[in-house]
Amino acid sequence: MPIISRFFGITIRMYHDDHPPPHVHAEYQGHEAFIEIETGTIIKGHLPRRAAHIVREWCMEHKIELGYNWMLAQQFEPLEHIPGADND
Repeated sequence: MPIISRFFGITIRMYHDDHPPPHVHAEYQGHEAFIEIETGTIIKGHLPRRAAHIVREWCMEHKIELGYNWMLAQQFEPLEHIPGADND
C-alpha cells in the first residue's frame, strides 16, 4: 500500500481500489485507524487522542489532494505524495 505522507511518526497510506467511503489508513506506534477523508473522523480502528487530532487536522487541510489521490487509487494510477503536518 503506497505511503502518501509521513509526519510526527504517523504514516498515512492509501490502498488502490479500496472500499468506500473515501479514506486513508493512519498508523502510529502500533495503532491503526481508517480516517474518512471528507470529515477527518475515525471510521474504524484507534489512534491515541493527540495523533487522531493531528491526522484529522491534516485531512481537513489536504482534503482536495486526498480526494484526488482517492480518484487515482480507484483507477490504479500512481498516487501523489502529500506534505505532512510537519511541512516535510
